[in-house]
Amino acid sequence: HFLEGGYQLSSVDLRDAKSPAEFTRRIKEFAAKLPKGRWILGGKWDHENWSPNNLPTARMIDAATPDNPVFIDRLDGHMALANSLALKMAGVDKNTKDVAGGEIVRDGSGNPTGVLKDAAMNYVNKVIPAFSFAEKLEQAQAATDYAASLGVTSVQDMSAGTDVAVYQELARSGKLKTRIYGCSPLSDYTRWEKTGVYRAFGNDWIRVGCLKGYADGSLGSTTAWFFAPYLDAPNTSGLASDEIPKIFDNVKNADKAGLQVNIHAIGDKANDTILSVYEKVSQENGGRDRRFRIEHAQHLRLEDIKRFGQLKVTASMQPFHLADDGRWAWKRLDEPRLKGTYAFRTLLDSGATLAFGTDWYVAPLNPMLGIHAAVTRQTLDGKNPNGWIPEQKISVEEAVRAYTGGSAYAEFQETVKGTISVGKLADFVILSDDIFKINPNAINKTKVLATIVAGKVIYENK
Repeated sequence: HFLEGGYQLSSVDLRDAKSPAEFTRRIKEFAAKLPKGRWILGGKWDHENWSPNNLPTARMIDAATPDNPVFIDRLDGHMALANSLALKMAGVDKNTKDVAGGEIVRDGSGNPTGVLKDAAMNYVNKVIPAFSFAEKLEQAQAATDYAASLGVTSVQDMSAGTDVAVYQELARSGKLKTRIYGCSPLSDYTRWEKTGVYRAFGNDWIRVGCLKGYADGSLGSTTAWFFAPYLDAPNTSGLASDEIPKIFDNVKNADKAGLQVNIHAIGDKANDTILSVYEKVSQENGGRDRRFRIEHAQHLRLEDIKRFGQLKVTASMQPFHLADDGRWAWKRLDEPRLKGTYAFRTLLDSGATLAFGTDWYVAPLNPMLGIHAAVTRQTLDGKNPNGWIPEQKISVEEAVRAYTGGSAYAEFQETVKGTISVGKLADFVILSDDIFKINPNAINKTKVLATIVAGKVIYENK
């Protein structure tokens, strides 16, 4: 989500707000700097940082934002808080119905509290003014500069869509520092098919041709789709983002058109369902090197783990999430379900391909934090010094390979990049420490001294 990350760099930062009072104060201070009518977006709040961990409400921020509509999302992007002004602009009130794949959170009287989950977020999203091309250029420039400072040389932008034109303009002006593999929504396969696109295309800097769909929401929003209910929300087992027959038809048709398909799946039922969809599509469409991906693959039944290798489905995972989720996931999931959580070790041992990323803006972009998380499995609260679910730890070499060669393979570029080899792209970083030799606990403190892309130094830490 590269452009969104670039936008967030200049928006209100709520990720580490430790209480509702601090949450409200930061919004008030940010709103005071804005002209009337300007939307406040982004935020990336996390109510799991609060005690008690109640969801925020519009009432908490209305007095601080009387003249600015607000729609600030949780850090996972699967629910967002609107103030009363934004709800009014969107026409959301007590009589507004929930939508399939989403939820309007309500109080005891049935009135919206301000929190909208997944598909229900579209009520407000559709009234937010679109960013101009110039604004998107600023966001992309901020994102590519920031990526360079962290040693990130390539990204797979799961929400690129038509914003590929923004990246093209940056490349034309010589300001793009990051190689882009851009994905469009899964439902866009008809547009690609009509234009005759049958595989990813582009150049070494910008390639497009993958499609991204959703099977469920997120654990933090209690919308990840499980076989059994949540421990702390026994009235729900999560949400399917769409009707499964519709997902199957979209995947089948996109695959038949020759395009790569990636599906977001977090809960165990979502993962099981998408693995079955992929298996059936492969059988019906015939054999080819399709490289289906599941984005996140966070919570897996043990019997489903081996299916990744058997079906040649890439597990595209973001290890930093475990350092965050490990603080509170035990409140939501019982011990048997936790056994298959971020199951890096078992996935590798069963023959799966791991492709690591960061899921920025949802998690920090810094790969050193992700490598540290995969190797140590320590949680942000410091309560798991020996690792959360430690049997799923992997080595530094395996984590680095997942970030580099594994991710290159996941976008059909393993012969072009992913290792420092003769004939491949000269993209690499110089680090302050040898992460293969230092204590793994210190990997997250490693700094980038220089970033080289296409043989040119694009960032130096001076």
